Amino acid sequence: MSDTLRDQLLGLGFKPAPKPARERKPGPPASQGKPGRGAPPRRADAGPGRPRPPGSEAKPRKGGGRPRTREDIDLAKAYAIRAQKEKDERIAAERQRQEEARLRREARAKLEEFLKGRALNDAQAEIARHFPYGGKIKRIYVNAEQLRALNAGELGVAQLNGRYQLLTLADLDEVARIFPAAVALRVDPDAPAEDDPYQDPKYQVPDDLVW
Repeated sequence: MSDTLRDQLLGLGFKPAPKPARERKPGPPASQGKPGRGAPPRRADAGPGRPRPPGSEAKPRKGGGRPRTREDIDLAKAYAIRAQKEKDERIAAERQRQEEARLRREARAKLEEFLKGRALNDAQAEIARHFPYGGKIKRIYVNAEQLRALNAGELGVAQLNGRYQLLTLADLDEVARIFPAAVALRVDPDAPAEDDPYQDPKYQVPDDLVW
C-alpha cells in the first residue's frame, strides 16, 4: 500500500493492524541464593539484640527453690520409715483382732455343744439370786436347796447367749477351760460374807437395776 493511500485510510479513522507479540523462549530459573542444590537454608546465629528461636530459652530447674540437703533427705527417710512402721502395726493389730474373734466364735460353739443337757435350772424356782457380771447386776432363779449349794460354792453359773445356767462345779471347771469369760458366778466359800452381799436370800435388787 502506498503512503498516500495509507495516509488517506488513517485520515478516515482506520487504525493500523496490531503487530503480533514476540514469543519469549524459556530460560534457566533465576538463582535463589541457596548454598547448593537441594541443600536446606542456613539459619543465621542469633546475635545480640536478635530474638532467640522458640524453645531455646533456659528452662527453670524442676521443683524450684533450693536444692535438697542431706538433712532433708534424712528427714524424708525417717518419715517414710515411721509411716511404714505404723502401717505394719495396724495390719498386725487387725490380724490379731480377727484371730481373737475367730477363737471366741470357736469357743462359744464348743461351749454350746458341751452345755447341752447339763443345766440344773429349775423352771419352778422363785428365788432370785443376784450377782455382778460384766459390770452389771444379773440374776438367776433358784430354789432353796440350789441357793444353799450356790452360796456354799457347790454349784456355779455360766452364761451362754444371754442365758444363765446353773451347773455343777465339775461342769463349771470345764466351762472355764473352754471359754473362761462364760463363767458368770462361782462363790468362794472361804471368802468374807461382805465380799458377796447378794448371798442373803432376803437381799432384793429393784428390777430397774437389773439388766
